[in-house]
Amino acid sequence: MRVLGIDPGSMCTGYGVLEDGGDDPRIVACGVIRTSRGALSMRLSKIFAGLEEVILAHRPDTVAVEEVFHARNPKSALVLGHARGVALLAAGRAGVYVHEYSTRKVKQTVTGHGKADKRQVRSILEAMLGELPAQLDASDALAVALCHLRWCDAPAARDGSA
Repeated sequence: MRVLGIDPGSMCTGYGVLEDGGDDPRIVACGVIRTSRGALSMRLSKIFAGLEEVILAHRPDTVAVEEVFHARNPKSALVLGHARGVALLAAGRAGVYVHEYSTRKVKQTVTGHGKADKRQVRSILEAMLGELPAQLDASDALAVALCHLRWCDAPAARDGSA
């Protein structure tokens, strides 16, 4: 199974593609789609086009995205929701099913506890997968993909509600 994990953001959207290898998943690709400051519509368009390219190039069987979380700043949460919506749209247009996981579940799956910070997640991923790119958004996306690989046989993952 090939999973595309996405860590959406309006300025920086991370992506990571993992190939299931049982206990040893393999990184197929990972990186970041960067946008510049400017109109939100232009940033979202660039994210959409970038994700379309990733999906076309790597042909994932499924996509895994973090669920919406509650942010302190409602405007930031709304903008993040737009970026997340674009990720869902790119997957939907490609005919790829999307699974959603809470941030807590992703962190707990990778590190063993749900309150780990980004650097802890990255450190564990590096031990499991080998050298990672410098961008934390890319490693976050790989963490989401790994979470799906660990939970995809669970009944909730099969119906998309994990």
